Amino acid sequence: MSESLPNAMTELIVVRHGETDWNLRKCFQGQIDIPLNERGLAQARLLARQLQSEGLRIDAAISSDLGRARQTAAPVCELLGLPLHSDAAWREQAFGVLEGQSVDTLRSTHPELHAQWQRHDPDYALPGGAESRRQFSARVLAAAAALARQHDGRRVLVLTHGGVLDMLWRAAQGQPLSGPRTCSIPNAGINRLRWSPEGPVLLSWGEDQHLRSLA
Repeated sequence: MSESLPNAMTELIVVRHGETDWNLRKCFQGQIDIPLNERGLAQARLLARQLQSEGLRIDAAISSDLGRARQTAAPVCELLGLPLHSDAAWREQAFGVLEGQSVDTLRSTHPELHAQWQRHDPDYALPGGAESRRQFSARVLAAAAALARQHDGRRVLVLTHGGVLDMLWRAAQGQPLSGPRTCSIPNAGINRLRWSPEGPVLLSWGEDQHLRSLA
């Protein structure tokens, strides 16, 4: 029988994917399907060992359908004996014309877009099919609420992206959608939330002790 959590609230263990070469180049990955690099694959293995060592019952594993999230999930699911379910609702924000661009290239070749991006206007959507931050936040919070309802009172592992975690952090901390990111979101770091009727409640954030052997 699955382990029930107190007060029938769903616990979400939400993890950013492991490192990619585009992370190192500070590129906007968005919804382009970029694989993990060797360090990212090693981070995924260390993540799996950490979760196994905790001995917690995890009832389900969900990932973004993008390869870097699924690659991060693979060793965890293998070690814990969990099937992996992919869901495009957990994808990174769509950045439109910025996808594939590095921050430095954007600053030098498209200064007007760089300036607009730096304003952090939650209702601005870049050209090329991008989501505004408000649209993105609504997608993320709807996906999390649906997952919590589906797995009421259980513990669920979610493998996703940095922007998704930023939206969850802002919701849990009552922060506005405007303004730059204020939290650290390490690749393959562990973040723990409980989902209440009012939304996410923060339990812990940015756990990365399991990755220190790679420093």
